[in-house]
Amino acid sequence: MTLKGQNIFLRALEPEDLEFIYLIENDESIWEVSHTQTPYSKFLIRQYLENAHQDIYEAKQLRLAICKNDTTQAIGLIDLFDFDPQHSRAGIGILIQNSSDRNKGIGTEALDLLIKYSFSNLQLHQLYANISTDNEPSLQLFTKFGFQKIGIKKQWNKINNQYKDEILFQLINEK
Repeated sequence: MTLKGQNIFLRALEPEDLEFIYLIENDESIWEVSHTQTPYSKFLIRQYLENAHQDIYEAKQLRLAICKNDTTQAIGLIDLFDFDPQHSRAGIGILIQNSSDRNKGIGTEALDLLIKYSFSNLQLHQLYANISTDNEPSLQLFTKFGFQKIGIKKQWNKINNQYKDEILFQLINEK
């Protein structure tokens, strides 16, 4: 599966993504956004990649690599998680690995592609995102696409022995 944009494309995960995913999952500086709490072994990630062929209805999630059009090397990940076909909804999250690739429109284009895919191909009625109140880039990104702030989960995440609030955003497909 490939979703192509003007500057980037989203593709299914491949066995060659092992090292990239290993680096992301074990980068403690981004654990707050990815809700990771412990390191992952290459063995576990290899097992995950071996099962990445499962479709979203079976796995209840869809994780895609974000790549620039001139390469197949992943620079980020975008996910649909907690896929619920009965209620036609899923959570959505995005991560661009290197700060040098951020603030260049990559996240905007990737999110646009996955929102369109979710509403047209998967026939979802709504998407939601959970974003820390101090993650200004993500707050701006999701707001740009019309995600509405539904509520604040007070002291929801414990980061470095400090509790942080998290905002629940929701985008309803009105079509």
